[in-house]
Order: sequence, then structure tokens, then C-alpha cells
Amino acid sequence: MSDVDTDILISGAGIAGLILAALLARDGWRVLICDPSRPPEDADAQGSDLRSTAYLVGSRAVMERAAIWDALEPHAMPLDALRVMDSTGWPPRQTAARMFLPGDLGLESFGWNMANWRARAELARVLADAPGVDLRFGTGFASRLARDDAVLVRLTCGTRVRARLVVGADGRASPVRTACGIDARIARYGQKALAFSVTHLLPHEKVSTESYSAGGACVTVPLPDHEGQHASAVVWMNDGPRAEHLAALPADAFEAELAERVMHVLGPMRLATQIRSWPVVTQVAHRLTARRTALVAEAAHVMPPIGAQGLNTSIADIAALSDAISGRDPGSPEALAAYARARQGDIAARSRAIDLFNRVCRSHSRPVQAVRSVGLKAANDIVPLRRALMRAGLGGHVG
Repeated sequence: MSDVDTDILISGAGIAGLILAALLARDGWRVLICDPSRPPEDADAQGSDLRSTAYLVGSRAVMERAAIWDALEPHAMPLDALRVMDSTGWPPRQTAARMFLPGDLGLESFGWNMANWRARAELARVLADAPGVDLRFGTGFASRLARDDAVLVRLTCGTRVRARLVVGADGRASPVRTACGIDARIARYGQKALAFSVTHLLPHEKVSTESYSAGGACVTVPLPDHEGQHASAVVWMNDGPRAEHLAALPADAFEAELAERVMHVLGPMRLATQIRSWPVVTQVAHRLTARRTALVAEAAHVMPPIGAQGLNTSIADIAALSDAISGRDPGSPEALAAYARARQGDIAARSRAIDLFNRVCRSHSRPVQAVRSVGLKAANDIVPLRRALMRAGLGGHVG
């Protein structure tokens, strides 16, 4: 006996889970989505995600299909160029710099950047009254019993749910993945990433900047103005001890170190939010499916924060799952096999590429740094290679 009957239960109401719920409901499925945590009201709220996401063109198309993009677009900043800089030493000395432009692929922008806490709050607001969506914050997945025709799920609040398909969108420590007995391969780098937002003197001109140096990449991504000042989101990767040292600095000392790290391309910088820290890993689930269960987003894969691949890869999972279950019993072996076929190869290839790229970016070896600098110049200066790399970074959504 169940308390609730639904077509699809989604464990995890982060950005990926909410986008998935919106898309599946738009496709006509009854969706129950649950999460122990509630969306933050602002950037300073406890647990707010201070990272940002550059939603690339393919991801925007998925959100337009789910009828949620109009709610997000006013809070997003277009990315009209990508500047990549390589450097060595401290203070960093620039060894190469190149600009990548969307016009090379016939696009006006590479994507649209938005703070993650803001995106989650807006999506939760939209889905609160969305037809076909039963949105439950404050409760999460506790256990499952999979049968031939359905999965019986118990939530942490005690509610029992009968669903035809369960989707784990519940993060890198996914309770759904654990309940299914699916292991994951994990590569650790001894790095930590610091995420925060800043205001700065010079305009960003809608240009995202990735700066490579020993310890890892530092990325500044344009945001809408903050209290009348130019603003950007920052993810700064370092070897673990260095990241901990930086996070413990007084604000003015931290801001001075940051300006040095990005080689003053935005002028003086001031913290606009707190600093969040998390370990950098590559993690890939051994399987994407179990009996009447599918894994998406960070339950399926985690990548270092380079090249806007993380959440955009997750949105590719969402689109593929929606396509795989269309016109089928959503938890059938055929539907789940179709989803796995659509995503396993891309996830494996993308995670390997980002893993290698991060190892090269963070290397302290001078020969590796020299190769990195030469590679950056070639990636821009050889036109067919530049276009191929840009198409790959966009997920193959442009010709």
C-alpha cells in the first residue's frame, strides 16, 4: 500500500532535478520531486551554492522546451567571448593568451551565466505551481524496493511512494545510487575549489576568462551588475593547503591575491559574497541504470569545474532521459537501455578529457607548462582545430 502514486519520482531538487521535473511534466508525466534541503533565499543563506553556471546553447534549448527559460533569462548574463590565459610563477607571468569568439560557429553568444543559488530559487518558484509536479522540500529518499511494474519508495518523512521510474539526481553522494549498489570510479587531485562572487572596477564586457597556472584554473564569469557595480562569479582551484590558506585570509588580503591571480584583467576586486570550498574530483558511476532506476547529473558524474562542462553535461542527461522514455513505460528495460546507450559514451569521453585537462592545467612541471602554453596557441591559431574544440565544448549542438 502506498500513500502516493506517481509516474516518476526524482530524488534531488537541485538545479538538474528541477529542470528534469519541469521537462518531464511538460511531456505529460506525473512527477514527484523531493529534497531534504530548501532553496536559499539569497546568496548569504546557509548552504547557498555560490558557483555559477554558463548555460550553453544546447542547455538553453532544453530549458526552452521545458518552458522555464523565460523565468531564468532576466537573471543571466550573455557570454560573448572566452579569453584563455596561461601563466607561470608567482606573481603570475602571462605566457600565452587567446580569445575565442562565438561568431566562429555562427553564434551570437556561447551561453548565459547565472548564479546557481539564484537559478535554484527561480526554478523552485516556477515549479511550485506547475501542473503535474508535486514538489516536496524538507524530505528525501530513504529506501527503495524495485518490482517488475513499479518501485516502492519510502521518503525520510515516512511517506510511501509508488513510481514507475525513480531518478537519482541527488548529488555526488547519491542515496539512490547507494541504494542500487552502484559504485563509482573516483580520481582525486588534492585540489580544492573556492567559489564566490566579486565586484570589480573594469567592465567584463561579457567576456569569461580562464587563467591557467600551477595548482589549477581560475575562472571569472560575467554576472549582472551587483548594487550598481560590475560583477563576476569566480571559481579558483588550488592545491588543497593553498586553497585553505587563501580562504582563511582577511578579505583585503584575499582580494589582493585574487587580483594578482587573474593578472588584473578586471582591475581591483572586492568580495560580494562569502567563499565556499569543495574538493575537486572526477567521479563516474559504473552504471547509469538499475531496475526501474536511472542516474543523472552528479549522481552519475562529477567533473572538475573547467569549461562549463558539469551542469551542461547534466542537462544533456536530462534531455536524453526524456527522449528515451517518450512513448514507453518510463521504467522499462527498453527505456533505461536507450538512456544508457545515449549517455555512457559521452560521459566517459568528456570525463576523461576534463580529467586530463585538469592534470595538465594544475601541473607544477615546467615542461608540462611549456606544452600547455604551446597547446593553447595551437588551439586558437589552427582554425579547424579551434572550431572543432569549440563545437566539442558546446556538446556538439552546433554545426
